Amino acid sequence: MKVLVTGAAGFIGMHCAQRLLARGDTVIGADNLSDYYSVDLKKARLKQLEPARGFRFLELDIAAPTALARLFEEIRPDAVLHLAAQPGVRYSLEHPEPYFQTNLVGFGRLLEACRHRKPKHLVFASSSSVFGANRKLPWSEADNVDHPVSLYAATKKSNELLAHAYCHLYGVPMTGLRFFTVYGPWGRPDMSPMLFAKAILEGKPIQVFNHGDMERDFTYIDDIAEGCLRVLDNPASSIPPYRIFNIGNHQPVRLTHYIEALERALGRKAILEMKPMQPGDVKATYADTAALRAAIGFAPATPLDAGLAKFAAWYKVYHRHG
Repeated sequence: MKVLVTGAAGFIGMHCAQRLLARGDTVIGADNLSDYYSVDLKKARLKQLEPARGFRFLELDIAAPTALARLFEEIRPDAVLHLAAQPGVRYSLEHPEPYFQTNLVGFGRLLEACRHRKPKHLVFASSSSVFGANRKLPWSEADNVDHPVSLYAATKKSNELLAHAYCHLYGVPMTGLRFFTVYGPWGRPDMSPMLFAKAILEGKPIQVFNHGDMERDFTYIDDIAEGCLRVLDNPASSIPPYRIFNIGNHQPVRLTHYIEALERALGRKAILEMKPMQPGDVKATYADTAALRAAIGFAPATPLDAGLAKFAAWYKVYHRHG
């Protein structure tokens, strides 16, 4: 199968591309290598993919007017795994423009390309952030998600609505995946595992928001990649062929317990700097994964201690600690 992976130099994109290549698929990776965070890290991820037979990389901005249309015309992908996006809840508060361009304009251009070239399946990244101010836990796909509390979340909810409309109108099977706090080797440096590990190993304080009174459904990257590929291989047969799935560990962890687990993995104690809740943040996330398990026979389940041990081992090697 020939698969277009957008955001291939990203955290989830690299891991998914690795698995696709390992099973013998052809992967065309696209990424604009934005400087939102370290471009060197993105290039290092690509180096993990480049030796594989069947991999091709293109530096490409999905929001450019004709870039995706030309790419689809050239490669005619069998399936699309769309992971390119401008991430980050807090960053969106001060830098809204890239969210409009990449997450809205870019996603629209992708849908138009799929409309005309009709791949067998489009799987796209949504986010647990769409649940916003919802108080009922665990969060289910059947819950109302009309109250986002950040621009990032609003763009992801918009992606779901746009995809549903295009799926209904043009019949291309589409599935959205709401990712829950993904962590692991090669992770994003703006996420807590990387931020906390760096501070702990350098003996600097870490910022603990809402004074530690928060919970997150931490999901290990290998589980995310496994779920993505299983979903990609199983488009919906409904009319319209559209679905949304939560993909989380179904096991929320208190922030203070998470920090303790990271301390064990790194073999160092953290210095805690208690902070109030940040704008756009939510107190707890918790994925109901029954629908995902019923559809593909799989749901994430890697224990936090096991996942953080693998992350810590990678981090020390990559950043030359210890």
